[in-house]
Amino acid sequence: MQTEKVVDHIVNWLKTYAVNAKMEGFVIGISGGIDSAVTSALCAKTGLKLLCVEMPIHQAASQVSRAYNHIAWLKENFASVEKIEINLTPVFDTLIDVLPKVEKEEDRFMSLANTRARLRMTTLYYFAALEKYLVAGTGNKVEDFGVGFYTKYGDGGVDLSPIADLMKSEVYQIARHLGINKEIIDAAPTDGLWGDDRTDEDQLGASYDELEWAMKMKENGKTTSDFSGRQKVVFDIFHRLNRANQHKMIPIPVCEIPEKLR
Repeated sequence: MQTEKVVDHIVNWLKTYAVNAKMEGFVIGISGGIDSAVTSALCAKTGLKLLCVEMPIHQAASQVSRAYNHIAWLKENFASVEKIEINLTPVFDTLIDVLPKVEKEEDRFMSLANTRARLRMTTLYYFAALEKYLVAGTGNKVEDFGVGFYTKYGDGGVDLSPIADLMKSEVYQIARHLGINKEIIDAAPTDGLWGDDRTDEDQLGASYDELEWAMKMKENGKTTSDFSGRQKVVFDIFHRLNRANQHKMIPIPVCEIPEKLR
């Protein structure tokens, strides 16, 4: 990948889109992870305003620390960057209190994890509407179009997706090129939605490098019968997640009314 040229292309695309939309800049949630770090740096390089929002919900201290350090790095290097912290923990806890109780608490863990992401999306759009900003998405190609590893109308609720055509490995290449903090580059990827230390690999059952390989194999027309051992396991994981999460990757179905019924 011609990293410097790709960076310039994305930055120009972001700026052109914002200017044509007559928007003042971008707002992005900073998680302490590689994708939000790279996306925010690319937005900052446009020279337009950038609001970085930290939105902890029972967040691990290491994630919060990385997010703060990254925002500090952005502010040192780009004059147009502002930050704000919105502690959503009380909001989340209040919502849990008013929701109906369940017999087994673990039955709603996934629902509550997605609720965290949707609270953050709502917060970002509050500031977007207030300041005439665009909500910048942080999903990469493997997450968005491979395994659908994001929350529908949560971190998937954005105005534009600057890194969604980049594989995870390419996001890391750009991070090193931009000088993103090493602690972020070295940190195990996590969605931060569970209040514990589980990683993306723990949830997915495969690393991003493995999933990239599987995505390329599927694009090349390979099937599970072409592989054995760990490769077969990974390919099956990718195929299962890709199939299960198609509802995130295709347009919302519209019930079209036949003309003869009008």
